[in-house]
Amino acid sequence: MSTAITKPEKKRITPATAWRDARELVWTHRHRLSLGLGLIVVNRLVGFVLPTSSKYLIDDVINKHRVDLLVPLALAAGGATLVQAVSSFALSQILGVAAQRAITEMRKSVQEHVARLPIRYFDSTQTGVLISRIMTDAEGIRNLVGTGLVQLIGGLMTAVIALGVLFYLSWRLTSIIIIALGVFGGSMAFAFKKLRPLFRERGQINAEVTGRLTESLGGIRIVKAYAAEKREEIVFARGAHRLLRNVARSMVGVSGVMAFTTVIVGVIGVILILVGGRGVLSGQMTLGDFFMYMIFTAMVAAPLVEIASIGTQITEAFAGLDRIREIKRMATEDQEDAEREGLRQIAGDIEFEDVSFEYNENTPVLKHVSFTAAAGSTTALVGSSGSGKSTLISLVMAFNRPLSGRVTVDGGDLESVRLKDYRQQLGVVLQDNFLFDGTIAENIAFSHPHATREEIVAASRIAHCEEFINGFADGYDTIVGERGVKLSGGQRQRVAIARAILA
Repeated sequence: MSTAITKPEKKRITPATAWRDARELVWTHRHRLSLGLGLIVVNRLVGFVLPTSSKYLIDDVINKHRVDLLVPLALAAGGATLVQAVSSFALSQILGVAAQRAITEMRKSVQEHVARLPIRYFDSTQTGVLISRIMTDAEGIRNLVGTGLVQLIGGLMTAVIALGVLFYLSWRLTSIIIIALGVFGGSMAFAFKKLRPLFRERGQINAEVTGRLTESLGGIRIVKAYAAEKREEIVFARGAHRLLRNVARSMVGVSGVMAFTTVIVGVIGVILILVGGRGVLSGQMTLGDFFMYMIFTAMVAAPLVEIASIGTQITEAFAGLDRIREIKRMATEDQEDAEREGLRQIAGDIEFEDVSFEYNENTPVLKHVSFTAAAGSTTALVGSSGSGKSTLISLVMAFNRPLSGRVTVDGGDLESVRLKDYRQQLGVVLQDNFLFDGTIAENIAFSHPHATREEIVAASRIAHCEEFINGFADGYDTIVGERGVKLSGGQRQRVAIARAILA
């Protein structure tokens, strides 16, 4: 027998898991990323032309008066700048589109999974939390399949090549600089390890605040009916301040990273002045070599700042992937259905056999209920509020499963049949007559999207909807508003009955 509520086992998400998700994402978009990588290589390589030409400008054109080199150097610098501009534009366009496509696909994938989760999950999770998971968490992956990851690789490549040139110009000076860079790299790894939990917590807080706000706005009539605006204002303010504290803490971390980067760059500058200046004075380096060395040192320092910034963004992307994986790890109804038998056309004989059920442990709602509802008959469930009438219907709909006993349809246990096959043969009018923001015709046809207008009208006549529909100026094309707010309670119920009839 199934329990009434089963919570998914909480598994610890490891860095290896996040990296695996990231690799899968990158592999899916490998073609555009490869093209982007090629463009970044070209962009960074031509970026070395201008600083390299400075050596020849100082040592040959100025000091040796080689005027013949002036025009070739200018053409080389101008051509390199043009190639950089074109490749930068192409890079942003190609990877920008790739990032937006990846975000869209991720949102579709998460929404598809969430929509197929069991009802018990929705009963214990705020709508706003789910919206945040679908819409906000996917945003972070732009830094993996957009310019972020490629820029990170480009920055590393620039730093490595620039270091090679620096070793060629002065290995002693560069060796000292390498020590400073090693300290920087270790500090970055430590900082990102500390920042990742903050970004993960931020997503959770944001989801909770969004969830409460969604509830508050959705129930605005109740809020106003009980003059509870101030209370909701306080609840939202508390959530917003929790978010503020998290953002402030992460900003301290990010600011610390950037400040430390500035210190490292400053240290490198001091080393350059002291050691490089002595090298020029002693004749170990020419003035052109020293000027070129300074520019290439800047080309090492600039990627460090870029890496620090992009590394923070990618860390945030991993946090979003963690939260998405938590949801996608939960079993859907379709996955549960895979091991169940298909269902033929049913007659509709419903039988409860010694059924017990509870939402919360040791708090029974139904105890040893048995009855039969024959196909074609009308069965009335009568009882006081909270006696379990709605719970019985949720068991018939297979929204919940019995704690003990069984519910059968035409003699077959609902536990063993595919829910999709079963629910396609049901028409239901729930206690909460939920309507979507659209026309009356669209809401009636929700159970049968390809129904003709004649079929919609026929169902509405049976449900006595035409009595009020014809009174609207737009008839069946009247917009009902969010949750059918523009209709009365009785009108919403009739539209729900028509929807069930059409099913």
